[in-house]
Amino acid sequence: MLKAKHKIGLVFFPAFDWAISPTHPEREERLLYTQDQVLEEGLFDIDGILEFKPDLATVKDIQRVHFCVPDVWRVTTESHFISAGGAKTIGIAVLEKTVDKGFALVRPPGHHAMRVVHGARGFCNINIEAVMIEYLRRAYRVDRVAIVDTDCHHGDGTQDIYWHDPDTLFISIHQDGRTLYPGSGFPNEQGGPNALGTTVNIPLPPHTSAEGILYTLKNAVLPILADFKPQIIVNSAGQDNHYSDPITNMNFCAQGYAALTSLLQPDIAVLEGGYAIEGALPYVNVGIILAMAGIDYSKVREPDYDPQRLRQRSEVTRHIEAVCEAVRGLWDQRETKRLQALNEKTLDHRNRNIFYDTDMIHESQKETVRVCSDCAGALRIDSSSSRGIRILAVHIPRKACAACRETASQWYASAERREFDHIFLQDRIRDVYEERK
Repeated sequence: MLKAKHKIGLVFFPAFDWAISPTHPEREERLLYTQDQVLEEGLFDIDGILEFKPDLATVKDIQRVHFCVPDVWRVTTESHFISAGGAKTIGIAVLEKTVDKGFALVRPPGHHAMRVVHGARGFCNINIEAVMIEYLRRAYRVDRVAIVDTDCHHGDGTQDIYWHDPDTLFISIHQDGRTLYPGSGFPNEQGGPNALGTTVNIPLPPHTSAEGILYTLKNAVLPILADFKPQIIVNSAGQDNHYSDPITNMNFCAQGYAALTSLLQPDIAVLEGGYAIEGALPYVNVGIILAMAGIDYSKVREPDYDPQRLRQRSEVTRHIEAVCEAVRGLWDQRETKRLQALNEKTLDHRNRNIFYDTDMIHESQKETVRVCSDCAGALRIDSSSSRGIRILAVHIPRKACAACRETASQWYASAERREFDHIFLQDRIRDVYEERK
């Protein structure tokens, strides 16, 4: 009997009852074809590949990460609880050492969901990776985490959640935001003053092939991970870089995804995008599963795979090399720039306009963070939506110093109730989420 080198756990959740529309690219068939392929290939007959059933995430799990407006129930469905719960199930299995690695093949996806949630954007309502990570931090005292987002779209929601967290390294490899939604993810987006450098964006040009993505992994991602020394690596495993994907412009393939997984060696992978339902996803997912298990994946190929047609142009190669060199340079300068930022001011402000393309909501945000050399900093967000709701969201980080705890408590206590529809406090030290009435 074939035996896996690494024991791997899988969770499948196709979300039969959730879809934006019956013909939308983000629908249940994304996983049904993969399930069929996994069964046809006999992967569950391999010693060391195990299937787990997803548990439910809880409201408290979601409230560790998000400020949901007006509450969790208004912006989620049962499928969102099961999708996040499936990621959480895999995380628990890995941390309990029931398996060596795990892959949550679940939907709805999550990496466009930011800290404040007024609705759905980029098909995402809650950030399922962040919900899992913050549960693992609370339950297992995990501290340093690296998230490598290989979805074709910039993981702007995950970036937003960890923008101020020096203990979370967020790396996003994606198609250049000048050519694809959500239009962000440039190298100069490096994180807030307390965590400058721990956000790493690597925008790649359209028509990047396996050659370019694997070059990026070897020459930028892996050296940065080696410097950061995370306790766990989470792969936001979007598969819409595939050459047949209907909404992107890249030339990755199943062999490339498997090779990426083999090089990256993530502890946990969570499915994100990928919309070539029949021609790509079954092959890509089988390749990823085999690579995580340490089994030969050299025979995994799409029926229409043609390496000559996907050959990367020389100008694309030169562009990728220049981007990687620039990203490594920014990483090497991060500590100097962070120390400079810490000395410039006591409060840092960020104003943003956020569009929820799925639910057609416009949000205006005014964010204030206390600049602090000892922790991630007290965080205050004044958020208004086009639906006429204004909230104040105050966040106390999980390792907050005494000064930041005091600042956040003052912001929460002194807020004028008549100015806001809701005033929320997310206290990660006490693991409490509350609303001031």
